[in-house]
Amino acid sequence: MARMPRSAIRLAVVLSAGLWALPAAAQGDNVTIAVGGAFTSLDPHFHNLTPNSALTQHLFDRLVNPDPDLRPEAALATSWTAVEPNVWEFRLRDDARFHDGTPFTADDVAFTLARVSALRSGPGGYAIYTRPVQEVVVVNPQTVRLVTAAPAPLIPAFMAALPMIGRRHGEGAATSDYNSGQAAIGTGPYRLVSYTAGDRAVFQRNEQWWGGAQPWNRVTVRLIANDSARIAALKAGDADLIDQVPTRDARSLAAEPRLVVFSKAGVRNIYLHLDLLREETPFVTDARGNRLASNPLRDPRVRQALSMAINRAGIVAQVMDGYASPSGQFLPQGAMGSDPGLTPDAYDMAAARRLLAEAGYPEGFSVTLHGPNDRYVNDAQILQAVAQMWTRIGVRTRVEALPSSTYFTRSARDEFSIGLLGWGTGTGEADSPLSSLVATRDAARGRGASNRSGYSNAAVDQLLDRALSTLDAAAREDLYRQATRIAIGDRAILPLHHQVNLWAARSGLVYEGRSDERTMAMSLRRGAR
Repeated sequence: MARMPRSAIRLAVVLSAGLWALPAAAQGDNVTIAVGGAFTSLDPHFHNLTPNSALTQHLFDRLVNPDPDLRPEAALATSWTAVEPNVWEFRLRDDARFHDGTPFTADDVAFTLARVSALRSGPGGYAIYTRPVQEVVVVNPQTVRLVTAAPAPLIPAFMAALPMIGRRHGEGAATSDYNSGQAAIGTGPYRLVSYTAGDRAVFQRNEQWWGGAQPWNRVTVRLIANDSARIAALKAGDADLIDQVPTRDARSLAAEPRLVVFSKAGVRNIYLHLDLLREETPFVTDARGNRLASNPLRDPRVRQALSMAINRAGIVAQVMDGYASPSGQFLPQGAMGSDPGLTPDAYDMAAARRLLAEAGYPEGFSVTLHGPNDRYVNDAQILQAVAQMWTRIGVRTRVEALPSSTYFTRSARDEFSIGLLGWGTGTGEADSPLSSLVATRDAARGRGASNRSGYSNAAVDQLLDRALSTLDAAAREDLYRQATRIAIGDRAILPLHHQVNLWAARSGLVYEGRSDERTMAMSLRRGAR
């Protein structure tokens, strides 16, 4: 039986189209949140991106709610049970209503899963949560069964990552209809007032939300990508809460009596992907800038050399100011599927140079290292640090840091040879990075959706298949670890570090940090720390 959820937040909304009348805001009950990560859409299934997930969670509930440590709690579903090895039954609450008063029913669950499976526009990334489901059986308005081809132990966790929409509002709706507000009608704690892409979203308390009354009448979520500007907004009182606090500023902000800083160890792994797919890769040349006959990144000795040339402890200390931990695998120690025997490659410049020479590159070569400059904590500085380290072993490295909106679009088209990305887990287990980052690309199965390296290993795929159909948690974790050891041993990606998530707020406010780093009004309350 699932546990009941912690209280979440509430706001009553008004679409700018005038579907609801806007009550006067209560004095002192409004809050402004400034976020550093760019959100790209109000379509809850457009792009599986943390800023999008955090934003749309104000509007759209899930069957299961991930708590701050990613443990499942009841939400639109009050309970879930494996009635057969390949059949999960979800009992739905009978008091959930969409913002227009329409009841939430099992038919809406069926519609949501069908839409995600059929959606072809946008970067997507949600298909990994629906692919195991072979059939959705509507037993009655408050009961739905998800039938899988094989035992699927992660179905409840998958449902914690999948926002629910309504058939009445979503049938025939495109992403543009969500962004305009026409289809942005959920069962969530807030209704939509307005949305401006790349700028802000305004929500108002949903007084009829099933979760109960919440403290904030109106919430404004502003995108302020520049770190200094975001901090200035907090100090000036233009924002009540900010996320992605720069690590260099955390201690000074905490020392200010009018401010308070909150931290939470995160599951996000910052890593580098390398082009292992193409025989000729676009941003790698020889030491003199000439085209190479073959792609050196496909040589495992080169990948190991690049990894050994990275001083991860130095990046954590000097770039991240200690607010991170060096990483040698997908998830931090203690997470489900993390292997305690896997440690980061040792920093050894001399060994790295020897490996390059053995691979046929005694003079090294030249690369361009791409990455975002406004998405991950200190991302541009991390790129520069790695570039300096690689240059010292003869791999002359040029950095091109781009706005995340541009970078992610180009990265999804496989334009780069080496790129910086981050990935955590929506389930609390290693299934997510294994399925998305290193599983062989297979759109039909929802595998490898974010596999920018083009890595493919049948042994990893087979172990992942077995893990995803293993109900016993200990046996499933062992399979995760086996797959992880193979992929990391192949250096399918080069892990760098796991972030510590940081927020800062006005004194008198308390933010409950989340390991998935989402920044939401539902986690903010008044009170003393």
